[in-house]
Amino acid sequence: MTATIIDGKETAKEKRGQLAKEVEELKKQGVTPGLAVILIGDDPASLSYVRGKKKAAEAMGIRFQLDHFDASFSEQELLEVIDQYNNNDDFHGILVQLPLPDHISEQAVIERISPDKDVDGFHPLNVGKMLLGEDTFLPCTPAGIVELLRKTGIDLSGKEVVVVGRSNIVGKPVGQLLLNENATVTYCHSRTADLTAHTKKADILIVAVGKANFIKADQIKDGAVVIDVGVNRLETGKLAGDVAFDEAKEKASYITPVPGGVGPMTITMLAHNTVKSAKRSI
Repeated sequence: MTATIIDGKETAKEKRGQLAKEVEELKKQGVTPGLAVILIGDDPASLSYVRGKKKAAEAMGIRFQLDHFDASFSEQELLEVIDQYNNNDDFHGILVQLPLPDHISEQAVIERISPDKDVDGFHPLNVGKMLLGEDTFLPCTPAGIVELLRKTGIDLSGKEVVVVGRSNIVGKPVGQLLLNENATVTYCHSRTADLTAHTKKADILIVAVGKANFIKADQIKDGAVVIDVGVNRLETGKLAGDVAFDEAKEKASYITPVPGGVGPMTITMLAHNTVKSAKRSI
């Protein structure tokens, strides 16, 4: 058995086409969805992510504003910039690119963004609404993963889901979203005593640990759906996921590639949240 590839690029393309139409309808009503992105410092990965967000947003007709500041920019200065966008009706989404320099509190920044413009879905109020299953801005990568799983046509209800990784950005929220879909969810992490015992039970295995080729084929149940969130650059310069793709694809029924799997959906769901916020503003 060779796994069917879950094509994130194709799914993202379809979704972005729908969003572009929604943006056109909003513009007819006098509203242009606006996204403000704030970048501190010159981290190469962050610069690359921001370029990707700009290209995608503008292709969908979303107004994109980038404020790029030196790494010495103070926390107070950053909070004041966020306040300006909180009060600017031309912008419906505010995103501060993470990670931030050590002298800036990530939590203070996240909590300063208005929950109504929190298109990253990180504000505690929106996290609480997600936990309760209420309508809110969902974190982009987890929401994108759920969209990819739906594309397989698999009924998520009752499935055994194992999430390897417990970050606030991916691991915890994706487990909660699948719990909201009536899946049975297990979280694994660096303190898990017998990781393989858990992963081999998974109907759906989601791996987000940031370690290249961390999960091998012998840790995967026959016919499992494997979602690889990792993006790791090898010494050769090639990108690799957290799952040993070549061997895992012979064991899984569906699998996401790296690149071209989860990544394109993250930016797409950011655009989705921005358009959603613009709709709410009317």
